[in-house]
Amino acid sequence: MKPVLLALMFLSEEHCAQFSQSFDLIYAPDAAQAAESIAAHGPRITAVLTIGSTGLSVAQIDALPQLSLICALGAGYENIAVLHAKARGIVVATGAGTNDDCVADHAWGLLIAAVRGIPKLDQLTRDGVWRTALPLPPNVSHKRLGLVGLGTIGKKIAQRALGFEVEVGYHNRSARADVPYRYFGDVKALAEWADFLVVATPGGAGTKHLVNAEVLKALGPRGYVVNIARGSVIDTQALALALKDGHIAGAGLDVYESEPAPPGELLALDNVVLTPHVAGWSPEAVQASVDRFLENARRHFAGEAPVSPL
Repeated sequence: MKPVLLALMFLSEEHCAQFSQSFDLIYAPDAAQAAESIAAHGPRITAVLTIGSTGLSVAQIDALPQLSLICALGAGYENIAVLHAKARGIVVATGAGTNDDCVADHAWGLLIAAVRGIPKLDQLTRDGVWRTALPLPPNVSHKRLGLVGLGTIGKKIAQRALGFEVEVGYHNRSARADVPYRYFGDVKALAEWADFLVVATPGGAGTKHLVNAEVLKALGPRGYVVNIARGSVIDTQALALALKDGHIAGAGLDVYESEPAPPGELLALDNVVLTPHVAGWSPEAVQASVDRFLENARRHFAGEAPVSPL
């Protein structure tokens, strides 16, 4: 008999079919379907696949008496009740490392698009405006990049900075001995030093509004902020005011506090570039994440440790 898997995020038809080869799949990609599925099938479910922003709550875990495995499809797990799961003996694993390159690529795409004003220039070109009527967009190269978070993704973003001859600094919970970059003990000091502030830290209560009005003011009127981490890390209201008032020059965001709704405060602003939480999405990255889950699950149900446990 196949293990019963509850999947709580969007999946393509191809990936649903792939999961169905190994599992009795219950597909519930939104909150209403999740509640219905847990109510109808809770006693049968042995594994849950979710994402960090959706998570799995204490109440949901308690409604699944046979649950033995929870996996996050990506690296984030901020809304999974990990301690409660472990107290029940449930194994928790993630897809850490499967989409790092894709996210780092996208971070640089957002940064270049914001600093060079590429979306705005595209529209002006279509409107027949020639370069002599426009202000000069600044260089990306030979600037200072401040990373808020220097985990695996942060390190890959920093590695890509070498090609632009950009100086890298970072803020982390503690300094790392394995990198040559300058360490800053707080985010405000990092922002004061940096031209570009890139958020690559996990979400959750500990980092909520870590980038606030004070940090944005420290970044300054020629500074840019990019967020490919979690929307909760940046205070959206403070960011909107900073962009409107010219306290910072621009922003590139893949994540928002309002997800999946777009950030209404920012939609009318032409100095922000927005994408719909796709930094970690590519055919290669998503397939790697799916394959990682399948291997984590295979090992778990064979009595082995998963590849990437928490």
